Amino acid sequence: MIAAAARAFRRRGVHATTLDDIAAFLNVTKPTIYYYVAGKEQLIFECFRIGIGRIAAAMDELADGAGCGREKLAAIARRYAEVMASDFGWCMVRVEDHDLSAPVARRLKTMKSAIDQGLRRFISEGIEDGSLRECDPKMAAFALAGALNGIGHWYRAGESLSLDEIAGRFIDLFERGLAAGELVPIAAGRASTG
Repeated sequence: MIAAAARAFRRRGVHATTLDDIAAFLNVTKPTIYYYVAGKEQLIFECFRIGIGRIAAAMDELADGAGCGREKLAAIARRYAEVMASDFGWCMVRVEDHDLSAPVARRLKTMKSAIDQGLRRFISEGIEDGSLRECDPKMAAFALAGALNGIGHWYRAGESLSLDEIAGRFIDLFERGLAAGELVPIAAGRASTG
């Protein structure tokens, strides 16, 4: 039922999709839906919970595994990209906190915070083991998550690049940046006008 709701939300949009639509998609009655969930908000929450849960499970798996921080960060970026390309990922980026009740929004914020903290841990681990350069783990985690979340907005299955190729290009961009060679640092707050 949750997977069907996620597909329906992706096809029609969260606001435009009703429980009647989901019931019709499943070929059941609306009371059948209410037997399992309290309403549309619970279905939205479950879509988030599954998507975030998949990322969190991958983080837990990687945290205890072998490899340097950079390898773990690349591995979680791939798993994160997979989730964001799914129907669940679409729901995660298209639903805003203000679309949900305060208690549900707080629960989601806690779940999102755990993902952010996991990214920061992998980045910090990479800095400590020398596999990543010195940087601000908080800003790096925000940048990486923001870029990966964007996949949920624009990715469409069957396009010219596979999800694995997209994830690889994201990882390459974050690992190597855009610089063609050694750069002279730009002073904070002002760009070079040379």
